[in-house]
Parts: sequence; C-alpha cells; structure tokens
Amino acid sequence: MFTIAIHGGAGSATHANTSAQQEADYLKGLDEALHAGYEILAKGGTALDAVERSVMALEDIPLFNAGRGAVFTSDEKHEMDAAVMCGKTLRAGAVSAISNIKNPVQLARTVMDKSENVLLTGIGAIEFARKHQLPFEDDTYYFTEKRKQELLQAKEQSSELNTGKGTVGAVALDTSGNLAVATSTGGLTNKKYGRVGDSPIIGSGTYANNQTCAVSCTGDGEYLMRLVAAYDISCYMEYRQLGLQEACMALIDKLTALGGEGGLIAMDKHGHVQLVFNCESMLRAWKNHHGEGETKIWQ
Repeated sequence: MFTIAIHGGAGSATHANTSAQQEADYLKGLDEALHAGYEILAKGGTALDAVERSVMALEDIPLFNAGRGAVFTSDEKHEMDAAVMCGKTLRAGAVSAISNIKNPVQLARTVMDKSENVLLTGIGAIEFARKHQLPFEDDTYYFTEKRKQELLQAKEQSSELNTGKGTVGAVALDTSGNLAVATSTGGLTNKKYGRVGDSPIIGSGTYANNQTCAVSCTGDGEYLMRLVAAYDISCYMEYRQLGLQEACMALIDKLTALGGEGGLIAMDKHGHVQLVFNCESMLRAWKNHHGEGETKIWQ
C-alpha cells in the first residue's frame, strides 16, 4: 500500500486571472510532479525520496511559486524556503531566506541527512549547500515576466501580494508504512525585511509523524504560524482521537475564524488523503497504489 498527494498552492489561481491554457498548464505540471514521486513509491522507494522528488519537480516548473518560479522580493531578488520531515524518526531539515539554490527542498533534505541541525538560514545555508556541492543557478534562471509584473503591481499598491500562496508541497505513505512531507516556497511578492513564512517552520507549515499524519500547508503563512497548523492537526488526531478529515476541517475552521485564507494536504498512516482549503482554488493531485486519484484546481 502506498499513496502520494501534492499541492501547488492555495488561493493563487482565480477564475478571473486563469485562462484555459494556464489551467491546462497547471494540470499538466501537477501530473508530472505527482508521477515523479509516485514512480518512486511504486518501485518500493521511501516516502522521503518520493516527496522530495515531487517537490523538486514542482520547483523546476516556473508556474509554481517555489524554486524557478519563486516570486520577487521588494529588492527584486528571490528568497526561498523549504522543509522536509520524516514521520518514522521525526527528523527534519529546513532552510529559509536562501537564494540561487536550484532546488531548495534538496538543500532541506541535505540539512536533515548531513547535519545535526533542523533549520539553516541565509548565507550560512548557502555555504552549507556549497560544501555539499548542490546545484546553483544565477538570477536569470528565476526570471519570469509574470513574476516581474506581479512585483510591479505590488509596488504600485504598496503591498505584499499573496501570490505567495503558490507554495508547493507533497505528502506520502510508502510500502513500509512510513509517512513523509516536503514543502517549498518563494514567499510573498514584494516581501521585505527577510520575511519568512510557515513553510520552513516545523509544525507550522510542515509536519509528519507515523503515529498520526503528514501535513503540508499553503496560504496565509502568518496565520498558519500562529495556529501551528500542521502540528495542530496531528494533535487533534493524537490527543482528541479525531479522524483525519475531522482534524483537517477543525484547522480550516480555525484559519477561517482568524481571517486567514489557505489550505493543506494531509495523509494518515492508512493512506487516507485530505486536500482541503477555504479559498477559490488549491492546485492539487493525489494517487494511491490502486491508481485511484485526481488532479484538480477549483473547489
């Protein structure tokens, strides 16, 4: 038995700003990324390898706000965050405020596997990446006209646009019964002061525990951090004995009550999947060992 689910962000796509061609491109990208991780699970590989591979695939597609498609900061740079977590060991790795790393999720995995730390930031994280010979890219690799226009719009409005809801993530259960999660993001358009959201914060945007679930969040990061959202779902399951669906909906209700928008993908130790959100869209896909699954954008 194995299952994988991925997301490409909640709230970033609206019917008003998404053409039929863009919708088709999103669905194609999601299918490609889902297949990348699914193939690993189908061959008996680990959930950790599967979620890392799916998120790397999403990072390589300019459509999504992670890796190559990361949004611009206020000073026209890219500051990316990522995290991974193993449900069996509770080991985790995360990076924040990094630039020019081709696949931030790969660096997060390296932090978990090759260091005694959980979270590395900025220049130190980049030095760590060089030490372990991870691939780098120059600034032109991350440039897309769409992201530049989003930045100009945000500067005109003097705001940090939540186009950063294009965070990507994956959760998986492998044939050994282990859960894992990976999340990656480019943050908010026009973000300032080295802002970091929920994605690399273990327990907020990213969490996995074999006893309960694996969760990757997307949306308004400040609200998700305040709720310790991913861990909150695990706590509902562990301490209140709620099922996965009830636990996820309880979190979404809390998010809505605070005034936040977003969503999450979650999976329990039985391979059950929840893909829930309280906004117009969440780019998402899942598939299990029977071949059952779906790829969708809208509510």
